[in-house]
Amino acid sequence: MSSDVRFTDFKSDKQPTWCPGCGDFGTMNGIMKALANSGNDPDNTFVVAGIGCSGKIGTYMHSYAIHGVHGRSLPVAAGVKLANPNLTVVAAGGDGDGYSIGAGHFIHAVRRNVDMAYTVMDNRIYGLTKGQASPTSREDFETSTTPEGPQQPPVNPLALSLAAGGTFIAQSFATDHKRHAEIVQAAIEHDGFGFVNVFSPCVTFNDVDTYDYFRDNLVDLADTDHDPNDYEAAKEKILDSSKEYEGIIYQDEDSTSYEQKFGVTEDMSDIGTGAPDDAMDLVREFY
Repeated sequence: MSSDVRFTDFKSDKQPTWCPGCGDFGTMNGIMKALANSGNDPDNTFVVAGIGCSGKIGTYMHSYAIHGVHGRSLPVAAGVKLANPNLTVVAAGGDGDGYSIGAGHFIHAVRRNVDMAYTVMDNRIYGLTKGQASPTSREDFETSTTPEGPQQPPVNPLALSLAAGGTFIAQSFATDHKRHAEIVQAAIEHDGFGFVNVFSPCVTFNDVDTYDYFRDNLVDLADTDHDPNDYEAAKEKILDSSKEYEGIIYQDEDSTSYEQKFGVTEDMSDIGTGAPDDAMDLVREFY
């Protein structure tokens, strides 16, 4: 950990190819600021990303990183953290990546409560594959593949997290730079699985859930009397589909991470050279 690190130290020399105005720029900058503000540095940070526009984030950040396969960032991130608990692990994905093919991994990652952060760039559309409806698209959202809308209610990722036993559930807005960084920092510093759903508008394919829409409709819980430690109050906010909330919605201050619960404290990432003792005997047993 270092107090001398600036968020720019997390920037790689690769130039982002996101569309100009994409919310993912603000999301990434907030993550880098949160990492720096929480005393991390690139040498102790590991970023795991899936597929989609959001999946490029590890390339654009200066840290250890894996660009994995669609929907599989969370099991990889959990493996990284358990192999080396000394690392700060951040998994990043999109709404299609995390709430469609990755939904099963999401639920189990939440309930295991491994000490890592998960930021989802939710633009309510599939951006990289040119504008199809995603799991969080509105029921009447018209696209080339759903000309009359999906005709299905959108997935509520906050409700999924709460039902799975989430200990940190938050929501932020990519362009609200200071608040977004504060919320992600709180997720990183949380003792357990810190989940942040980030409103990250797609300026190319989604002309409904725009920057102006969120600016006009966001309710910052910091400006209300909401208590994030109150489970019932959190449930009420999460199930309130009439508003878009920003802030820490629920946090269990008594959270016990997977590592604490099972005594995972040692760095197991160095496996040494050569095959482990008796490895060939084990191989022969199965072949």
